[in-house]
Amino acid sequence: MESLSPSTGGVKTSTTSISEETMVGDLENQRVNLNSSNPRGESNIGQHGVDVAAAEAEFMELSRQLSGLSRRMTHNSIRDAQHSGNGVKDYEKGAGEGDDEQFDLEAHLRGVEGEERNAGIKPKQIGVLWQDLTVSGIGGVKNYIATFPDAFISFFNVFGTIRSIFGMDKKGREFDILKNIRGVAKPGEMILVLGRPGSGCTTFLKVIANQRFGYTKVDGEVLYGRFGADTFAKRFRGEAVYNQEDDIHHPTLTVGQTLGFALDTKTPAKRIPGMTTAEFKERVINLLLKMFNIEHTVNTVVGNPFVRGVSGGERKRVSIAEMMITKATVCCWDNSTRGLDASTALDYAKSLRIMTNIYKTTTFVSLYQASENIYEQFDKVLVIDSGREVYYGPTREARAYFEGLGFAPKPRQTTPDYLTGCTDEYEREYADSRASSTVPSSPEELEKAFHESPAWTALNEEMEQYREEINRKNEIHEHFITAVKEDKRLGTSKKSVYTIPYHRQIWALMKRQFLLKWQDKFSLAVSWITSIAVAIVTGTLYLDLPKTSAGAFTRGGLMFIALLFNAFQAFSELASTMLGRPIVNKHKAFTFHRPSALWLAQICVDLVFASTQILVFSIIVYFMTNLARSAGAFFTFYLMILSGYIAMTLFFRTVGCLCPDFDYAMKFAAVIITLFVITSGYLIPSQAQGDWLSWIFYINGLGLGFSAMMMNEFKRVTLRCTSESLVPSGPGYNDLNHQTCTLAGSKPGTNFINGGDYINLTFSYNPDHLWRNFGIIMTLIVFFLGANALLGEYFQYGAGGKTVTFYAKENAERKKLNQELNSKLQERRSKRGQPDESGSNLKIESKAVLTWENLSYDVPIPNGQIRLLKDVFGYVKPGQLTALMGASGAGKTTLLDVLAARKNIGVISGDILIDGKPPGTSFQRGTSYAEQLDVHESTQTVREALRFSAYLRQPYEVPIEEKNAYVEEVIALLEMENIADAIIGDPTTGLAVEERKRVTIGVELAAKPELLLFLDEPTSGLDSQSAFNIVRFLKKLANAGQAILCTIHQPNASLFENFDRLLLLQRGGECVYFGDIGKDAEVLLNYFYKYGAHCPQNANPAEWMLDAIGAGQAPRIGDRDWGEIWRSSDELKAVKEEIKRLQESRIAEIGSAPPVVDKEYATPLSYQIKLVMKRTNLSFWRSPNYGFTRFFNHIAIALLSGLCFLDLDDSRASMQYRVFIIFQVTVLPALILAQVEPKYDIARMIFYREQSSKMYSQFAFALSMVIAELPYSILCAFGFFVCLYFPPGMSTEPDRAGYQFLMILVTEIFSVTLGQAIAALTPSAFIGALLNPFLLVTLSLFCGVTVPKPNMPKFWRSWLYELNPFTRLISGMVVTELHSTPVNCAEWEYNTFTPPPGQTCESYAADFLNLAPGYLRNASTTAQEICQYCAYRVGDEFFEALDLSFDDRWRDFGIFVAFVVSNLAILFLASRHLNFSRR
Repeated sequence: MESLSPSTGGVKTSTTSISEETMVGDLENQRVNLNSSNPRGESNIGQHGVDVAAAEAEFMELSRQLSGLSRRMTHNSIRDAQHSGNGVKDYEKGAGEGDDEQFDLEAHLRGVEGEERNAGIKPKQIGVLWQDLTVSGIGGVKNYIATFPDAFISFFNVFGTIRSIFGMDKKGREFDILKNIRGVAKPGEMILVLGRPGSGCTTFLKVIANQRFGYTKVDGEVLYGRFGADTFAKRFRGEAVYNQEDDIHHPTLTVGQTLGFALDTKTPAKRIPGMTTAEFKERVINLLLKMFNIEHTVNTVVGNPFVRGVSGGERKRVSIAEMMITKATVCCWDNSTRGLDASTALDYAKSLRIMTNIYKTTTFVSLYQASENIYEQFDKVLVIDSGREVYYGPTREARAYFEGLGFAPKPRQTTPDYLTGCTDEYEREYADSRASSTVPSSPEELEKAFHESPAWTALNEEMEQYREEINRKNEIHEHFITAVKEDKRLGTSKKSVYTIPYHRQIWALMKRQFLLKWQDKFSLAVSWITSIAVAIVTGTLYLDLPKTSAGAFTRGGLMFIALLFNAFQAFSELASTMLGRPIVNKHKAFTFHRPSALWLAQICVDLVFASTQILVFSIIVYFMTNLARSAGAFFTFYLMILSGYIAMTLFFRTVGCLCPDFDYAMKFAAVIITLFVITSGYLIPSQAQGDWLSWIFYINGLGLGFSAMMMNEFKRVTLRCTSESLVPSGPGYNDLNHQTCTLAGSKPGTNFINGGDYINLTFSYNPDHLWRNFGIIMTLIVFFLGANALLGEYFQYGAGGKTVTFYAKENAERKKLNQELNSKLQERRSKRGQPDESGSNLKIESKAVLTWENLSYDVPIPNGQIRLLKDVFGYVKPGQLTALMGASGAGKTTLLDVLAARKNIGVISGDILIDGKPPGTSFQRGTSYAEQLDVHESTQTVREALRFSAYLRQPYEVPIEEKNAYVEEVIALLEMENIADAIIGDPTTGLAVEERKRVTIGVELAAKPELLLFLDEPTSGLDSQSAFNIVRFLKKLANAGQAILCTIHQPNASLFENFDRLLLLQRGGECVYFGDIGKDAEVLLNYFYKYGAHCPQNANPAEWMLDAIGAGQAPRIGDRDWGEIWRSSDELKAVKEEIKRLQESRIAEIGSAPPVVDKEYATPLSYQIKLVMKRTNLSFWRSPNYGFTRFFNHIAIALLSGLCFLDLDDSRASMQYRVFIIFQVTVLPALILAQVEPKYDIARMIFYREQSSKMYSQFAFALSMVIAELPYSILCAFGFFVCLYFPPGMSTEPDRAGYQFLMILVTEIFSVTLGQAIAALTPSAFIGALLNPFLLVTLSLFCGVTVPKPNMPKFWRSWLYELNPFTRLISGMVVTELHSTPVNCAEWEYNTFTPPPGQTCESYAADFLNLAPGYLRNASTTAQEICQYCAYRVGDEFFEALDLSFDDRWRDFGIFVAFVVSNLAILFLASRHLNFSRR
């Protein structure tokens, strides 16, 4: 505070005449002086002390002036933002150019803090004390990968299955992740947490943030001020928050909307006077965007790996900003600088320092690659080794402490790297005359040494002092409680941990959900187009339904299809509910909203979108089909469809909340949906259902909706019986007194039937129950909504726990290989300290040189083109390791993609030459490119992945033994001995981030690239030691003759010195330097010095150069743009001359060499098919849930259908039921498509990466996907056939049963190939899923079951009926089942009439029976008695009326097989010619 005293030029309030500019300048100068003398903002009180009252008064005065300044700055920035609109930021300008002034975070925040103090807003601050903290989890057991048979075993272990569903099944033994850790962090302190991967840093941060879910036990004491962990969680959960390493956001929201939503839920009640909620929101968003230098992204979608949005570094900054909005007092940040360049990472650390100083937050940060400058921002450091605390104390004393233990000092190594390295037994070095025997080496010994050190004593004293302090200073805790209360908006319960009341949470979520739906224009458009198309198709099929007996059954079919189609539009909710879990868990932890508020908000927004879409659908269908024309009837029809949709949406969401994963959900949903459809009353009338089924009707939204729709329509219509429905009918039969209508509900003597009587007798529906049934639907909606909300609150799938690594079981070969690897590892470790010879036997023969000149790259954007690369020159030659560096978003990955020939959109201009010639077809095969995203076949082991790459990418002539030996060498070089047989998995269940990165590099190295090796951020996300090992290995490769170009983030000095050359880019894709780095970066620094930028002696050149060109928030050094300097420099001229020389020398060398055959692939097609097929089959075998879920669904649906129609007799109704059983086979495509499409889509993503390296062709990929499905298709078809066919008592004659099985098998294969063809034609499985309903509804409608062929409009009958694969399926199966099957009507199925006086039944009906099918039961009956007529004598009479023939069944089978062939043709053509990998 001394620098603010009057004697040193404090600000005087009396000088009102001073201009604002002068005052701002003075304030700025004072602030700069203050910062330079005291960079951390620590107090520095002299011996004589300070006048506290005077100092406080002056600070308040300064705060007020800064507040006025910050308000003006804020209003100006808001005004500028509004004026600029959505303009694109011009990256061609240097940093700072075009900006009015440099944004000063500290000045801004001090101003805001002063305003808040003046407004009486209490400061929130609380420290954390932890003592004897021990955290336990499950592990320590080697888990083996499950295979297809294991799924059957685990399923029949019912008790185990139930335990696993509810998370009680603990696989493994309990072990301590953290053990007896203690410490204290006071408000305003920043703690750096260091440790190697797996040491327990993430667990420590989670537990400090009070996120204990997923751990089996947390012992010890954690105090937040005076509050214990339980109390703090109950009352102040949102005050301790954790920012995870991965960035999880809604990808289709913009950056501004993402932060805006967070503010909607976190805007405090007590704000600066006169500031509205909207102004506060705008102010905070502008502050955060400026703080992290991402103002230009405000209107850009956040994106994710599959949705194109902001860059990875920018997305990380959005995550950081989102958590800052929580205004929590205890903040835990887990490796939050991953993916940021060195300059941005330092800016982030400084921002945390400023916010911690001003707002007195308690900040914990774990970092893997922290520079010395970042380290200096922290007050204390905690070093963890295998869960044990080996140091906790001031950062400035940590290095000396470890040197004092006997570890060798390494002056050039950054302190964080040094501290972490001391815990690594294979990397640490001991001081002279010291050894592992005299220096504490194990985690236990290091912990013991710390407990015996003065640092431990000081820590215990500090903890005791803190305990006394919190007990003594009541006002701090009172201020904290008051501040939390004052934050709460009007209506929020005092006990609530949330800032805003429940109804405001729902409103904020409704606004967000509306944006999510509205901005996903593609899905919205597809959904609308599908809905309207189905409506039109349905409307034309059922066009102008007659109010006659012919329109009775078809009306029921129309109602059922209209309800079913809209209800199953909700099926996608199952996947979206599960995919949305991580975001819900994060927002719950941040106390943005209760999970239940999300489900309520979502259904409200769904109602808005669905009600309009269903209204349009209803209008089209209702009026095209000529249903009852009254307003009441129409709106009731619309209401029933809408309520059915809402009920099914909530049902699917409830299943999504209840089930731990998608496979469980699919099994559960398949069983329930089948029951719902069967018991809805359309397929089996309710009176025909057994007692064990009929009760389901009352909890079945589909059945209740269908019954209400039928009641609504039929109570309003009177049907006229047509001649086709009169018995007997034809010439001479004109007396209604001696005829009867075959339609249920008819009365003798009249040909009109009351619609209500018809449905009462046919379906047991009473029209008086219409609104009763609607009431039950509304009760179901309320129940599912309540269940949804409750399950969302109490089930936290995926909210905690550690990842599990699975292994393939060892066979003899792998056991031998692993033993050899381990013996080599021990040998290498025993030689530690001696020169590392590993890799010295590598010899790369290639002498090819890659050059690029005038390289530019333009991509299309909505309003024109944007240039991402601008006139870049450079080269890569064998034996050199070249670094490609620049700010986040400067175009590093873009340049690598262009050079590696991976781009398929945009325009590339300039020359890229290999040895002076354009790259040939073998270029992509001859180069290896380790991309930033680690995309791998998840079921492979590490060794299998490397071998697959080696087999297909190394020359075919190289013996397998040699390839295998090289793979083992790569495994050893990348230190993957322990994970050689580990399954790669996905990021949640598989290898850790760092291990996956090694596999990515290993796969590319195993290819033994002939020309070049490209690597995109190989060290991102790794700890410093792993990063150093990888760069050291790359250096070995370069020394062996490999040409390497590699992008890199945050390199420390020891990492940077391994590189030979540097290509440095600035924003806009402009080159600012290409040339040698030199020893200690001498050449590079001389270049910058030559043009006016001097690097301080103690700075890391790799970080300083980024600051120099303006990559971070600081302005660039110098008044000229570094891109312009480079373009006019002598160095660029020298580069151009060197490129020309290299090209000429290589052309001269190659001219004398024999020509090489330019092959696209290294291996022949037959070999590719063999290997790819082997891997795909193994992938299916190791994905037990995929195969078993499909098999389970087949069995469940078939068994339920079979049991519902158990033991059918030979009655007329049973014959109709046999047709419905056969119609159940058409359910298979819906089941199979839902599984096959995502599977194909995931496999295709891997194929795109591997095909870009020319590993194998698309034909090998597509064929392997088809063949891998076959065994499971045969198994599923067999299970489905047995369970569906035999329980109802279908024909068991071998030729018929065999034909039916073949038909089901072909349906299975047809469905698989159709799913794969759709997936191949669409960019993603999500879009494919949107097309499925339209396709399946169309196929089901036009196969002749819901509307018989004779009743179809001629337009559809003439082409779509014939072109429908289901037509062949249904006709073939129906004629096979019903041919020569006798029909004996049940008592209630006979149509009765009386013959005229003097005639017998036989004589009266003779003419009729000559033309009509069926038979008379009592032919000799006279006028006094009733004639009984059965409509069919034999099954053939039923299907012949539908224009089907038993003689055509093999023709139909052949046509059905032809449809399978056409699917395959589409699949192979689409996979070859359509590439959806846009990059």
